[in-house]
Amino acid sequence: MRDLEQRVEEKRVRSFDGAEIAYHVVGSGPPIVLVNGLGGSWRAWSHQIRRFSGEFRFISWDYRGMYQSPIPRDRDELAVGRHALDGLAVLAAEGITRCEAFGWSMGVQVSLEMFRAAPHLFTSLVLVNGVAGSPFKTLAGSAAVGGLAPPLLRRMQDVPRLVAAVTRHAVHWPGTVDLAVKLGIASSTIDREVFGVLARSFSGLDMRVYARMLEQLGDHDAHDVLRRIEVPVLMIAGGRDLMTPRIAAERIVRGVQRGELFVVPEGTHYIAVEYPALLNERIDRFHRDHGLFPRTEVLA
Repeated sequence: MRDLEQRVEEKRVRSFDGAEIAYHVVGSGPPIVLVNGLGGSWRAWSHQIRRFSGEFRFISWDYRGMYQSPIPRDRDELAVGRHALDGLAVLAAEGITRCEAFGWSMGVQVSLEMFRAAPHLFTSLVLVNGVAGSPFKTLAGSAAVGGLAPPLLRRMQDVPRLVAAVTRHAVHWPGTVDLAVKLGIASSTIDREVFGVLARSFSGLDMRVYARMLEQLGDHDAHDVLRRIEVPVLMIAGGRDLMTPRIAAERIVRGVQRGELFVVPEGTHYIAVEYPALLNERIDRFHRDHGLFPRTEVLA
């Protein structure tokens, strides 16, 4: 991981409303924007960056209120649509006029909102472990379970110190990964180094912001965007993903015009760090099949 950290360049941009957004760039070639999961960062894509950074330039950003992007004064400024506009501001700062998007988890919904706002920018979408909207309705395959999420998130915002303390203990406990595997939350093949780095980074997050973002994510719905998407879409799902189950991925593929579904039977919500070689091979085939990126399109 350290070698990759040294290659990644951090930059800053002012978004549409003046918010400062931190973003990261690595690699060379046609651009791919990495649209992260909630609480994730470019590090969640480490295996994809290592595999493809000789062919593509990756651009990622920290969502407002996460990591190096400052927390906004108003927590209502954390809606999915605002994150999408932040992503477009990053692309504009890099002079990008055409690119591919890789979205994971929350990043699937943000990618769809980016497409809604600027469909001309995107050559294709690779969507991993995500839904088009209303994620709580399919959480753990049960509407009843999903119904518990909104009141729990509101309660979390009332006791941020307690939530932060529990989070710090959990992410630094040596048995966290093993427990996640036993509970079926993660696969035994997970890259423990990358997962550990991602987990430990949670200890520095503001849990009120995290809970509010998750709450607004639950209220978001972009299913109406699907019918407008004419570019190729590769949807990747885990057969054992409790957070964003396969049924949600199938709905996305049915909704777009040129969708492909790739299911990793033993994969959970963390396929990118559980089965990276398999994922990279499928992405590479997707690129070859569709002749993607015949040239780089960046403003001079």
